[in-house]
Amino acid sequence: MDLDLPYTVDAIQELPGHQDRAWHVAWNPAKPLLSSCSADKTVRMYSYANATEVSSGPTFSHIATISTGHTKTVRSVAWAPSGNTLATASFDSNIGIWEQESEDDDGRKGEWECASLLEGHETECKSVAYSSSGTLLASCSRDKTVWIWEGDAVHPDADFECMGVLMEHTQDVKCVAWHPVEEILASASYDDTIKMYIDDPSDDWFCFLTLTGHSSTVWSLAWSPKNSYLASASDDKTVRIWRRVAEHKWECATVLEGNERSVYSVSWGVGKSSSPSLGWVAAVGGDGIVRVWELSEDDDSKLRHKLIAQLPSAHGVHDVNSVAWCPRQGFEDLLATTGDDGATRIWRVKPIA
Repeated sequence: MDLDLPYTVDAIQELPGHQDRAWHVAWNPAKPLLSSCSADKTVRMYSYANATEVSSGPTFSHIATISTGHTKTVRSVAWAPSGNTLATASFDSNIGIWEQESEDDDGRKGEWECASLLEGHETECKSVAYSSSGTLLASCSRDKTVWIWEGDAVHPDADFECMGVLMEHTQDVKCVAWHPVEEILASASYDDTIKMYIDDPSDDWFCFLTLTGHSSTVWSLAWSPKNSYLASASDDKTVRIWRRVAEHKWECATVLEGNERSVYSVSWGVGKSSSPSLGWVAAVGGDGIVRVWELSEDDDSKLRHKLIAQLPSAHGVHDVNSVAWCPRQGFEDLLATTGDDGATRIWRVKPIA
């Protein structure tokens, strides 16, 4: 069915190279870098030209392939806020912390080296995420646990210390995501729920809230960049938007429907709308379609959403496994996706002329 939508999703560049399905993609928040990870156990690194005036979009160049040493699939990658450190989560149950060596005397960039290997999970790690301060790292696993690690600025030389092992979920934990400002952690699980955690200064990290409403596995989470909203993507073919209604309370504000199969990944960017909004939410999954919604609040603070763009067959006949908005100023209309075809693809969402 043709839809009269105000924006298009235009292809900028395809970045092939992985020898197996590409699971996840992450933009460096501070530098013009993009990383992807794969079942082939590698991480591929790309740079892009810092030139927004190029009408066709920036040009991406492959600059490094990290042969991680992980013995199984690399499922997730996450950049620290500084942009200097990359974390990898693998099905081998370990988390790698990667840093780039200093330039040599000829000015050439050094290799990416594993500065630390975090062990503790009993089985497959599914997701990893840095807090906004960069001092906390969260990981989750098929072993039903969420781990919180302290490191970076607090423990130099990539020395991380486990600050808590949270065993609130009853099934495989698929995703972890930190609030963009506060030290609040959210996790999503095969048990159809979302859990939220905070640190008790006099005790340990604990779960203060469980969000229910999805009728199947919750695959992905994304916090809003401007307000305390949270988006969740599920096997039930929906994206739910949760609104903060009190300091430690969130409620479902709306449901984004229309997906034909499981929604595997969701990302929330600031967008480039000419009207006031809460940003753009992009979702991808088993139907191969990239969908973009714009969210806003009306005068009565009621949450509104509208589908503004969609693109079918983003990775041909293949599932799309992850989607991510570029967080860097000037590039907020850029999307990256990864799929079962092993490719990373770059898109620009722009208004129809």
